[in-house]
Amino acid sequence: MKKRSNVITRKLRNRKKLKKVNFDRFRISVSKSLNNLSAQIIDDKQKKTLVSASSNEKDIKLKKVKKIEKSSLIGEILAKRAKEKNINKVYFDRGEYKYHGRLKVFAETLRKNGLKF
Repeated sequence: MKKRSNVITRKLRNRKKLKKVNFDRFRISVSKSLNNLSAQIIDDKQKKTLVSASSNEKDIKLKKVKKIEKSSLIGEILAKRAKEKNINKVYFDRGEYKYHGRLKVFAETLRKNGLKF
């Protein structure tokens, strides 16, 4: 029997809890690396990405800002693109990442710009 790492266990535990909420909402999936953050809104029923935003986009890459400021910029961009497609209710899938730092700033920015989760 293989031993799971804490990261994989945390990811599976979070996904299991989020499956209970997934009735009429889309999922915001977040991935981050040391320098970049990307997020996308996914429709799990059709298995399609509806909206995405990343710090690798040209507009954000040209701005020389710190990582936490980047995450708030990405939150604003994602919320604006979601409103254009009439997406209001979502649930936040943080994956294997803890809810602090850049992810917390990102989530608060999304809430401030009108997404409900």
